Amino acid sequence: MTFTPFDLERIQSIWEQEVDYNLTESGVHPMRLEELLGGDKGKLAELLATEINYPHVNGIPELRENIARLYDGAGVENVLVTVGAAEANNVVMQTLMGPGDELVTQAPTYKQVWGLALNAGHVVRPFHMRADAGWALDLADLDAQVNSNTRIIAVCNPNNPTGYIMTEAEMEAVVAAADRVGAWILADEVYRGAERLREEETPSFLGRYDKVVALGSMSKAYGLPGLRIGWVVGPPDTVEDVWRRHEYTTITATMLSNLLAAHALSPWVRPRLIARTRQYIRDGFPVLENWMQQQEGLFSYTPPQASAVSFVRYHLDINSTELMERLCRDAGVFVGAGDSFGVDHHLRIAFGQEETVLTEAFARIQKTLESLA
Repeated sequence: MTFTPFDLERIQSIWEQEVDYNLTESGVHPMRLEELLGGDKGKLAELLATEINYPHVNGIPELRENIARLYDGAGVENVLVTVGAAEANNVVMQTLMGPGDELVTQAPTYKQVWGLALNAGHVVRPFHMRADAGWALDLADLDAQVNSNTRIIAVCNPNNPTGYIMTEAEMEAVVAAADRVGAWILADEVYRGAERLREEETPSFLGRYDKVVALGSMSKAYGLPGLRIGWVVGPPDTVEDVWRRHEYTTITATMLSNLLAAHALSPWVRPRLIARTRQYIRDGFPVLENWMQQQEGLFSYTPPQASAVSFVRYHLDINSTELMERLCRDAGVFVGAGDSFGVDHHLRIAFGQEETVLTEAFARIQKTLESLA
């Protein structure tokens, strides 16, 4: 069987430590430990006194309680803590997909689940978002791809790389398509809380249908990617089955990561982290937008409704991977190639950074683009 590498992560592994400015990171600028603790000397003392032992394999109770609080009707029995959303995707796919099963997945999207399915020998059927309609879902395409072999419909909401948030009608259409054939919905919801234009958080798919598995992470909406904490939320018996696969992969996330994530998701700390993330997003996007508008028709784009990235079409006769590598080498700036999402002549540009960082990075990009033009 031919192995399909995870193109986006492979390219990031090669370049992210080699450039001056990394604008592929799809979260906001990471939070310092000092900032997370917020001067809480009691919490610091607790951490310093912690034995570096194994925590609960499925996540410490306090962390699972705080995660469950993010989903209407969920309890600790619905939650499994994983090593990032990456492990969550992996073990869910192992649990739910069997011989002959097919995956229907949103496109463009973060293509981990897509690659996991291909590498396990499954058929993958994409349903597309319409660039000409502001990245709205093509619901006719969704219905055309779903069939009696569909085991999972995978969605990413808010979407990576476009930042699009599904409407209620679109969410209902996904549920209806899954219900028609008895498929599962695998909902990657790592950008919930990272909304740019509204205060209310993006609603979850959990609770809309009895066969939903929702994934979250500390990486995107919380600015804590280095904790490597993610989670699966779903029906208790399914979560129990996923837990069994978790024991074969990482066994458990670390004790310190569990404790720090529990602190971050506590009712008195989480609002501060969400506010910080939204501030980076709301301050950073105008810097990107103003720069693009100065480029005299070089770019076209739909502003993201959430997330710290924008999926931008450029109007130059050069492949996106070639352009990305050129920017890394010549400008010392790393942006995501549209090829990694199956859409050439696009770049995924992150803007969740300080204005001074963005200004210098965009100036370098512009110099390279001028040499190409």
